[in-house]
Amino acid sequence: MKKAEAMNMNGASRSSSGEDDYDSDEGEVFLDEDDVIHEIPIDEEELPDRDDEEMDSDVDYEEADDSFYVFKGHTDELYSVACSPTDASLVATGGKDDRGFMWKVGSQDSGLELQGHRNTVSTLSFSSDGQFLATGSFDGLIQVWDANLSKIKCTLEGSGGGIEWLKWHPKGHLILAGSEDSSVWLWNADKSISLNTFYGHASSVTCGDFSPDGKIICTGSDDASLRIWNPKTGESITVRGHPYHTDGLTCLSITHDSTIALTGSKDSSVHMVTLATGRLISSLVSHSDSVECVGVSPSSHWAATGSLDQKLIIWDLERSSPRCTCEHDDGVTCLLWLGMSRYIATGSIDGKVRIWDSLSGSCVRSLRGHVDVVQSLAATADQSSLVSVSNDGTARVFSISEFK
Repeated sequence: MKKAEAMNMNGASRSSSGEDDYDSDEGEVFLDEDDVIHEIPIDEEELPDRDDEEMDSDVDYEEADDSFYVFKGHTDELYSVACSPTDASLVATGGKDDRGFMWKVGSQDSGLELQGHRNTVSTLSFSSDGQFLATGSFDGLIQVWDANLSKIKCTLEGSGGGIEWLKWHPKGHLILAGSEDSSVWLWNADKSISLNTFYGHASSVTCGDFSPDGKIICTGSDDASLRIWNPKTGESITVRGHPYHTDGLTCLSITHDSTIALTGSKDSSVHMVTLATGRLISSLVSHSDSVECVGVSPSSHWAATGSLDQKLIIWDLERSSPRCTCEHDDGVTCLLWLGMSRYIATGSIDGKVRIWDSLSGSCVRSLRGHVDVVQSLAATADQSSLVSVSNDGTARVFSISEFK
């Protein structure tokens, strides 16, 4: 209690008791030394803080943070994250500051800076055996790093167009990458040589991957087409026109039996295409805005799609129908099935990472910490941690061990 308030209360008490009666019209009441019962010294530093409503609205107060580790080596927005498939503590991140980093979860050091790029590090990925890390940049280069020796192995150069994405072959050291100049490149990282270049798209190649068996290549473009390539001959099947997408493709995922590709587009639609013939099997229609991410469950015939319409939809692929819809507060930017479990993680424009139960469609955890758009998600090798990167310039690590 403040000193002035204590003095006023003492005065009021004495008046109410009938002592030293006074006329309220006479103005202020003064106490002399004989009226003081006990003086209490007050240390100003020990005074309680003002109530929340009295606090200065111009002051920034710390946001809630559910992460247990934060990597702050970057100086600008982050776009890509990858976790080593063999070392549960090893993570790589890349972003707008033209840099990549390879760092350890929980480590106090600044990590290994992956120097050499002259533009945004847009994509990165570890090889399936964890031996190499590849980083792709808008400078048109791919750098391959030895993850064990922490040194660069080689630099791969295409036609000069910015690298939109890259993928490792599921069983070897081959790298596939799509470029903003409409070309697709295939390199042998062991020998540091180009094996093939695939031409046919008419605009930026925005997404692509090897089939899980490694025998087929699929690529999607901003020209609204999907191409299914034979990696040895370079021949392709083209999927485009009615009743396929009417706007650029944004994402794709291939079923684990290497038979079907799911593609998402800016036109809000999702389509299923058979890889053997390029025939459209089914259309998954429910979103109302650009589909930003798609992923096939590793343990069931289900898939998930996320859109700027603020929805994550879980699909039954055998019936081509939605099982449940998970509502977000803002657009969904990325998603990740958590290992072989039934849980899905999503990142959103609102800066939150959420964990969803694909059986019930309920949000079982909302993870706070980021203060800007979440761009990408990755899980550590032991599936105990989830790493997210954001436009706020940080990578955050959250515990997800209960969702294995």
